[in-house]
Amino acid sequence: MTEQGGDHFSWVCLSCGRRVPTRFEECRCGFKKDDLPPAVVTEMPAAAPAFAPARSGPAASLLVILGAAIGLGIAVYIVQSNKSQQPAPQQQTENVAPQTSSPTEQDAPVDGFVAPFTGTITLRPPTEPATNAVVAPTPTGSIEDIVSKALPAVASIDAGNSRGSGFFVRPDLVVTNNHVIEGQNTVTLQAGGNKYTARVMSASPAIDLALLQVYNANPQQPTLRLGTAASARPGEEVIAIGYALGALSNTVTRGIVSAVRETQNNVTLIQTDAAINPGNSGGPLLDRSGTVIGINSMVISKGQGLGFAIAVDHAVSLMNGHPDVSTTTPLASLRQAIGGPSEADTARDKGAEAYAEAVDWAARNSSQIDASWQRNAKLCVATATPTSSDHPWFALLMADGVKMALSNRYDCPGWLDNMKQNASDMKEKMDEAGEAARRQGVFPGTMREIRQKYRMDWSGWN
Repeated sequence: MTEQGGDHFSWVCLSCGRRVPTRFEECRCGFKKDDLPPAVVTEMPAAAPAFAPARSGPAASLLVILGAAIGLGIAVYIVQSNKSQQPAPQQQTENVAPQTSSPTEQDAPVDGFVAPFTGTITLRPPTEPATNAVVAPTPTGSIEDIVSKALPAVASIDAGNSRGSGFFVRPDLVVTNNHVIEGQNTVTLQAGGNKYTARVMSASPAIDLALLQVYNANPQQPTLRLGTAASARPGEEVIAIGYALGALSNTVTRGIVSAVRETQNNVTLIQTDAAINPGNSGGPLLDRSGTVIGINSMVISKGQGLGFAIAVDHAVSLMNGHPDVSTTTPLASLRQAIGGPSEADTARDKGAEAYAEAVDWAARNSSQIDASWQRNAKLCVATATPTSSDHPWFALLMADGVKMALSNRYDCPGWLDNMKQNASDMKEKMDEAGEAARRQGVFPGTMREIRQKYRMDWSGWN
């Protein structure tokens, strides 16, 4: 039941239209609740239930059966699909032997890797001779891979006055050029972040090769395998590795074999256009399989791309105790062939260059002695013998060349002793450089010109 024009809590005034709470019998306008028309009672339909009851009977059973059949069919389809994707097992019987792959399939390289090389020189007893008879397999690896494997086996060599390169053929044995270690009994090696001391075990000046025995060798030290120059062909790609200028580590250059030459003294040289810089001497020349075919040795400055490596076959002979015989060095033979300077001329030029370096060092250090002399000689030097040179302190090198003055304001004896010591050290270096230059055939006039160039000429040097 509902109340016309209102609800259970209010009624509507028919005069002004206001809603009036049921507790009031009269509206503000004066209309009374009793004047409302009687309420009309209507029957409300029954509310439908929130959920219809589940169906029952034959129709519901059919729906359940149909759903189960569909699910079963899907499951069967999935199982059959999985079975069809699995490879069928091979059938074997006792009378039929299982098939094996052909030798070609087994030996085929995978992903560009080369089969292990069996000719690598490894650590052997001293009685077992070295060999390079095995020819390296056809290369399939990239140059980057070859270089990365070879670099740890290449060493820098510090031989005092000279620097060069070498490479390990055994953890305790290094091959290099003779001119790199000439005049030394022991040298310092550095390879792969490790430092070693080695002694000159064997050398062949005629072939320009030397062998170094490493003290406290590392058994895990990487090594390079030796090939033969007989496998080198003109046009073949090669890689040269070394320490350029004796300081630039891991310098790698590439080129081709220009020719394989025999000198007049039966020394085999591999001519290549791969850049061979000073300091690379003694480093390996590799083919595309990473096998050593030569030892980088020299470059001819008259032309471009004229580098030479001594055939590794000569190194193998030296390792086996049978060095090849030659009356002149490979460099001298080449110079004779191309009309270049003689070996004596080359030695003389090197001696003059070394002497110039020593004089340059003395000139740079003498400027400090000059400055000290100019500041303190007025206080501490009474007389000094003239030296006919640009440096009056040369008188310190003469007997009774300087007489000391007495001074209470300065420690003249201490200063003079220090000056004499510095001057004596410089004279010792200059005398050593002069003697070495004379042994290499540098003419006295050439030495005098060098001293005059650096304002260091003095008769006391001779």
